[in-house]
Amino acid sequence: MTDMRIDLHDEIDRMTDQQVTGVKEFLSTFPSPLGATCRNAPEAEEPATEVEVRLIAEAYEWRTQNGGRVIPDEEIEREFGPLSLE
Repeated sequence: MTDMRIDLHDEIDRMTDQQVTGVKEFLSTFPSPLGATCRNAPEAEEPATEVEVRLIAEAYEWRTQNGGRVIPDEEIEREFGPLSLE
């Protein structure tokens, strides 16, 4: 572990539970590499197919039914292997 990580761990250890919760909430706003790539991707030049529209709707419905939960990239990578952003 680098000195900076050790220092950060020490800082967190000195925080109250409320402060740690705030830091955790702040860190959750950082974009994942996949999310950043998707946000910065150019608009598609061709319209979405009916199948793509259906799959997107199913994904939004799943997220709604699961309390807004999304599956972290790390969990997907554990199951399916590294994500390729090429």
